Amino acid sequence: MRGIRNRVRAHYSATIARHGPTPLGVDWQNMAAQQLRFVQLLRICDFAAPFSINDFGCGYGALLDYLKLRHPGAKLTYRGVDLAPAMITQAEERWGKRPRTTFAVASHCDGIADYSLASGVFNVRLGEPLAAWEAYVRSILVDLRAHSQIGFAVNFMLPHDARRTERELYRTQPELWVKFCHKRLGCSVEILTDYGLREFTLLART
Repeated sequence: MRGIRNRVRAHYSATIARHGPTPLGVDWQNMAAQQLRFVQLLRICDFAAPFSINDFGCGYGALLDYLKLRHPGAKLTYRGVDLAPAMITQAEERWGKRPRTTFAVASHCDGIADYSLASGVFNVRLGEPLAAWEAYVRSILVDLRAHSQIGFAVNFMLPHDARRTERELYRTQPELWVKFCHKRLGCSVEILTDYGLREFTLLART
């Protein structure tokens, strides 16, 4: 796992250095698609009451931009975690003065929250063998489950209809990860699709 984490850290350190705190800086095509993913992930959360959230792979804190725009009255405690120190530096510069907001350079969640989210962290496998990458995905899902009191949400890219999956990317059907979260992690699972992107969002409730 250490080798994979090191390569992931190097990749995203390079993207944020090249593009700055923008969607391209975290390997998203544009802000509209980035925010559409946040809409799906946040369906795990109950905004009617105060809550806490772990944002795993938080990047430069784009989720906070979305929350400020669409849920300005939300009462939440936020913890952003990312492998890349450069990402956390950008996030702290942008959001370090926000109340109840902290960031950490880490490869796992380091505290219990009501909910945990991870957007796009499984997509770029950097040519890693499929078995090794799926073991890495499982380790993250186990960690999210362990640090989420109510539930967690993640997203995955769906396969193409005909073309082979690119070696640099990870694409999967939902069934593998629905079964893992249900059988191994003891969660009830909801799958969201048909929101305009070739992917799915998995909501797991504990």
